[in-house]
Amino acid sequence: MKVLVVEDEKSAAKRLLKLLKDIDPDIEVIGIIDTVKAAAAWFGKNSAPDLLFLDIQLADGLSFDIFEQVEISCPVIFTTAYDQYALKAFEVYSIDYLLKPIDKEKLLRSLDKFKNMVEGANDSASVDLGTLQNALELMQGKKYKERFIVKYGEHIKSFPVENIVGFYSEEKISFFKNEDGRKYVVDYTIEQIEGLINPDRFFRINRKYLINLDAIEDVIVYSNSRLKLKVQHFNDHDLIVAREKVQEFKRWLDR
Repeated sequence: MKVLVVEDEKSAAKRLLKLLKDIDPDIEVIGIIDTVKAAAAWFGKNSAPDLLFLDIQLADGLSFDIFEQVEISCPVIFTTAYDQYALKAFEVYSIDYLLKPIDKEKLLRSLDKFKNMVEGANDSASVDLGTLQNALELMQGKKYKERFIVKYGEHIKSFPVENIVGFYSEEKISFFKNEDGRKYVVDYTIEQIEGLINPDRFFRINRKYLINLDAIEDVIVYSNSRLKLKVQHFNDHDLIVAREKVQEFKRWLDR
């Protein structure tokens, strides 16, 4: 495996190299780069490595800027000192990350994840600029997504999250219902949406549904220790809180 490291802290780079060699002596580190400018130049002249370790904050800016200058087609494992909301964005989009100082066991799990992606030909191993921009917004203090846009015909419309009564999936397509009762297709999976919206306001009651607290009209004790919800504009849906989520749901209602 050929690995490129983009890291401006010499001690962090040295530690990463040592851990990589300890885990797999056959891993070849083909370069260590410490700036956005140098990384963009490197990718402009060389074939992509098998795997890229990328520090988020470099001496001359954020490493996200590299993606605006050149195309990077290889999987990325971010190394970062950020430990709050941005990390959720990386999880949502299946981009792995390592908090500094890097732990050997966590590095090993990241490498295993990479190998599984490669073996499964998983397209989510690659990175797109939109994903990085979402993560950057979160790191800069935009904690949760505020609006979703939908396209219909030649038109684009934006909907505030607080006006959405619930999200749901049908046949691998995600929808939301707005406060007017109309449904719209949204270009995210339910898993992605769950990571982007405020968990104080929305709860994922089961595999298919994310429900707005303000839209819940009634909670009914149901069979097999489950709960059934009556939710605004979801009269045609059977909204059951999964058994394993019942206690968590009750705590969510009771804060």
